Amino acid sequence: MNILAWLVLGLIAGAIAKMIYPGHQGGGILGTLILGIIGAFVGGTLYTLLTTGSLALTASGLTIGGVVVAVLGAIVALFIYYAATRSNAV
Repeated sequence: MNILAWLVLGLIAGAIAKMIYPGHQGGGILGTLILGIIGAFVGGTLYTLLTTGSLALTASGLTIGGVVVAVLGAIVALFIYYAATRSNAV
């Protein structure tokens, strides 16, 4: 998949994931783009693991199914990011 398709997939997946995930997420357009690209890799890797049983770093493509997998991966990435950076200070 070429770079332009990754950027488009990243913007679409990141924007949808930010709309679905509860709470306020900052970062602007660059943060949304990076989130979506990371989500495409996380979602593609998890999809490959669940369907084939092997762990391979793959990205989802620019299809409807690929966007769904990338959005789910971006939501997982958001959850992990906020769980890791959450402060438990009172």
